[in-house]
Amino acid sequence: MFTQQDKRMIKIARHITILLVLLFSSALQAQEETNEAEKETFAVKGLVVESGTDKPITKVNILVNGGNYTTTNLLGEFRIEVSKGDELIIKHSDFETVYYTIKGNDRIRIQVEPSDTKNFISKISIRDAGAFKSLIDSAEAYLKKDAEKSIQFIADALGISSSTNQNAEVYETLGDVYFQWKQYDLAISNYQISLQNIEANEVKIKLAKSFQFNENYQESIDEYLSIGKKNLSNWQLTSLYEGLGDVYIKTQDFSAAIDAYSEGLKVAQKHLITPKITDLNSKIAEAYNASGDTKEAEGYFQNSLNLASQENKKRAVEEKVKVADFESKNKEYNKEIELRKQALVEINDIEEDSVFDNESAITPQKQNYKIGSAYAIQKDFPNAIQYLEKSIEEADDKEDLVVQKDATRKLSEVLRDAGDIDKAISTTKTYERLVDELYIKKEQEISRAARLAKDLAAKQNRITSLESDRELSESKYQLTTERNKSQKLIIYSLIGGVLLLLIAGYFMLKNMKQQKLNNNLLALKSLRSQMNPHFIFNALNSVNSFIATNDERTANKYLSDFSLLMRAVLENSEEDFIPLEKEIELLKLYTKLEHFRFQDKFDYDIVIDDNVNVEEFQIPPMLLQPYIENAVWHGLRYKTEKGKLNINITQVDKDELKISITDDGIGRTKSKTMKTENQKKHNSKGLGNIKKRVAILNEMYKDKVDVFIDDYLEAEDSGTRVVVTLKKD
Repeated sequence: MFTQQDKRMIKIARHITILLVLLFSSALQAQEETNEAEKETFAVKGLVVESGTDKPITKVNILVNGGNYTTTNLLGEFRIEVSKGDELIIKHSDFETVYYTIKGNDRIRIQVEPSDTKNFISKISIRDAGAFKSLIDSAEAYLKKDAEKSIQFIADALGISSSTNQNAEVYETLGDVYFQWKQYDLAISNYQISLQNIEANEVKIKLAKSFQFNENYQESIDEYLSIGKKNLSNWQLTSLYEGLGDVYIKTQDFSAAIDAYSEGLKVAQKHLITPKITDLNSKIAEAYNASGDTKEAEGYFQNSLNLASQENKKRAVEEKVKVADFESKNKEYNKEIELRKQALVEINDIEEDSVFDNESAITPQKQNYKIGSAYAIQKDFPNAIQYLEKSIEEADDKEDLVVQKDATRKLSEVLRDAGDIDKAISTTKTYERLVDELYIKKEQEISRAARLAKDLAAKQNRITSLESDRELSESKYQLTTERNKSQKLIIYSLIGGVLLLLIAGYFMLKNMKQQKLNNNLLALKSLRSQMNPHFIFNALNSVNSFIATNDERTANKYLSDFSLLMRAVLENSEEDFIPLEKEIELLKLYTKLEHFRFQDKFDYDIVIDDNVNVEEFQIPPMLLQPYIENAVWHGLRYKTEKGKLNINITQVDKDELKISITDDGIGRTKSKTMKTENQKKHNSKGLGNIKKRVAILNEMYKDKVDVFIDDYLEAEDSGTRVVVTLKKD
């Protein structure tokens, strides 16, 4: 019989054994995930030369244990798709076979040293120390982090390039930079220049892909179809069919897309290219789904789901999310919810070791939002509210304004449908604030993108100029050694090329200026289209109040004046400037409406000096309305006794006009203290629009409008004074 102490020791030993098993299993799983993560493919470059003379060795067989194959070119160089941990095999009849394990995206140099019997490998060196190769490596290192720095290394490499092969590599790398930073038109130009120097299938595939992303779909298809399939590696052939299928999807030729993906899948399955097998099953499923064949789509999605589960966790989650989107489209909401919940658990595990950017499809905030939306469709309001609130919280933590805005809007709709009207209204106000914040953020992103495009275009011009200068120098040297007609023809051609570059630069600059003007016009149009929602909302509430009290006549009169104001606003909405006379009419009508609603709060005067020539001045439409609204709503409305609003228009000189809006309300400082926390976060949309419009108009029309805001009185109710200065063209 076991004593009590023996039993206790056996129990402890059992717990220790279980703990060791769990730790061992976790270690094995972590190792498997690490191995899978390292299977990401990339292109490795190398060079095979004789030791001492650096003479290139051609037609050397380069194999990868994953199935890819290539040979060295006339310059002894090669490039091949590999994964970390793959074994590279270098074979030739004149020297011993070399085996090298891939450790990273390194440049490999193989030196062959001759002997009495036969050649043998002397050494393999990583990262060739040559200046040109070093600069290209540096450019590739900064490719994803700093475009300008990467391009600077490329420019330096071009300066010391000494062969067409090196020129081809320079422009290919430059194309890679532009593709990474979504400047697809520049990527196309540089890939084409690279191909003019040396034809390479890898670059042709990149060019076809760039055409696709630049929406040149027919050019993309033509480029893919022009590539000779016999000379492609297995990976390249799979990528070709996959890329061709992607373009057909864009052109909605789903039958052709399925055929292309299927051909790629055959190659991938034959040569065991596992990541591509998963991707192509998924893409075939998406193509069938897009064509309306959901049954076939479901079968391929099941394949991709099973295959992805055998890869790393991130890839498995990505596929679950894709299948969940498929189930959602086909109204299988329970299946969708179950898949997204599984994905959320796995996402939380993955996030412990890595961070997803907000653009990723597998962020937890997006999955919670879609789960909440699915519950909302099923009228399961408690669950919908729970997941939508979780999505909003996570989106706020990760500064994902897009998802936060969408989830807040959906939550407002769910609360309304669930009968919680007060909370729905509060959530709607939060949604309006998020829309404003997102609008500002988008404007900043557009501005940054425009600056980046401008900088990259300038860098491209500099590289083009460097190439042109170098070619011109070579031509001058040839001219001094051989004075003949062919050299003269070359000189004339170069001069013509420089002229074309200058003309191209001129049109590029002109296009950039036009683009800037178009952006400004677009921003103005967007701002002009926004009428203060608070005024419209409150005005319609006033009409509702009159109707509720059976004051139909007053309601009709107010509604009639309100409709006149709306018509005037719509008539002027397409103009940057309107005659001052029209703006004054609109101003009088708006002030009349506000006074009609708050007759017990303020009186007003609109005074126009006799010497003001209103016909000679132009003003942005609805420029003054937000300032009058602020005076009434944030100043005069809270005043204990009846206040006064004064609007004065005076002419300083023949080219300058001053418009003063003054009130003796509670003032800006006191108004701020009365605001709620939500009001403090919500900036005035009207005033914000005015600031943006004035800034854009002053940029376009050279400081035509100036706005000054200050306290009006030195008293407890300090009031506010707004002075708008208007100049002629």
